[in-house]
Amino acid sequence: MNRLPPHRTLPLPPASGGRREGDPPGRRRWAVIGDPLPLESGARLPGVCLAYETWGRRAVDGSNAVLLLHALTGDSHAAGPAGPGHPTPGWWDALVGPGRALDTDRWYVVAPNVLGGCQGSTGPSSPGPDGVPWGSRFPYLSVRDQVAAEAALADVLGIDRWAAVVGGSMGGMRALEWAVSRPGRTGALLVLAAPAAASAEQIAWGSVQVGAIRSDPRWRGGDYHRAAPGDGPHRGLGQARRIAHITYRSEPELAARFGREAQPGEEPPRGGRYRVESYLDHHADKLVRRFDAGSYVTLTEAMNGHDVGRGRGGIARALRRAELPALVAGVDSDRLYPPAQQERLAALLPGADGAHTIASPCGHDGFLVETEQVGALVRELLARTGLPRQAPPIPTAPSSPSPSSSHPNHAFPQLTHEELP
Repeated sequence: MNRLPPHRTLPLPPASGGRREGDPPGRRRWAVIGDPLPLESGARLPGVCLAYETWGRRAVDGSNAVLLLHALTGDSHAAGPAGPGHPTPGWWDALVGPGRALDTDRWYVVAPNVLGGCQGSTGPSSPGPDGVPWGSRFPYLSVRDQVAAEAALADVLGIDRWAAVVGGSMGGMRALEWAVSRPGRTGALLVLAAPAAASAEQIAWGSVQVGAIRSDPRWRGGDYHRAAPGDGPHRGLGQARRIAHITYRSEPELAARFGREAQPGEEPPRGGRYRVESYLDHHADKLVRRFDAGSYVTLTEAMNGHDVGRGRGGIARALRRAELPALVAGVDSDRLYPPAQQERLAALLPGADGAHTIASPCGHDGFLVETEQVGALVRELLARTGLPRQAPPIPTAPSSPSPSSSHPNHAFPQLTHEELP
């Protein structure tokens, strides 16, 4: 059923949950890409800005820089507490910091908000050249376009080569594209719960989510950003989130947590909900308050188009370009991106030594939840980079704009794609 919880007490959500100009910037900074960005489609996207956050200090030669790439509804806030501009803690907070797997006493960690997103980077809810939100005019993006924007960010930051590129799910797709398209700029690679190309079933899951959003009368063809609170495509976006969240978890976990129990105080035969329905409603209601429906469509379509072998002679030939240390891992209970995809990917990557397994009952979300196992994988990968363990990072002056809530491109309230429970 496409509905919002019947007992909502919160104010009506804004038409777009994306961050608006004037909202607190939090820890974000912005990099401005001067020239129009050429897209794979042949279009050019002007006025591109990427929001990003950093932890640690950059070595003078940039050799200790690690690129951390988020999943579908994530953003740049990978680590740190909740606060102004960041309503929740970082999505990989347990892994980033002094003494952690991504040890910020040693590594300079950079996490950008993806191009097309809604947490600070240029996307459908951003102002276009005329000052009006891009909306329906925003062009189709590919994963390759997103990586091209991230390469431009690296140029702004003065980073010629990342010590490692790390990502899970959609972030894993981008990490893999970095290794294939720019192997000379990718020192090592960690891909978690992501495939070499989206499968027919994954495209199908994505298409029904996009269809749910576009079928909402308040979608308005994508031009809803100036609507009044409560008048955005919240039902469509909420339904897309419900569908997605089912694929992010596993059937045994849902059975163990919820079974067939009714939500307390409600009777399903009389129009009430089961506990699992309440759970999905909760995540749907949270998403519409912190994310933009247009970004959800844009990013889902980019994921559906993901194929590292397109125009490169197929997947096997394309992956042979990535002659660098690589580690690939899947979640044993993942039904969205099943482990067989990571096994195939690892078998084809020259620098991989077979697929690793993250044991978790949580399904696809295991790459976010199982931080101890993931942390061990991160440490194993970084040990292969060749950087001395005690190489002292050298502070340098920032080479990008300082955080500013008045920056011309909006940034947006945070949270991850596969929300932690």
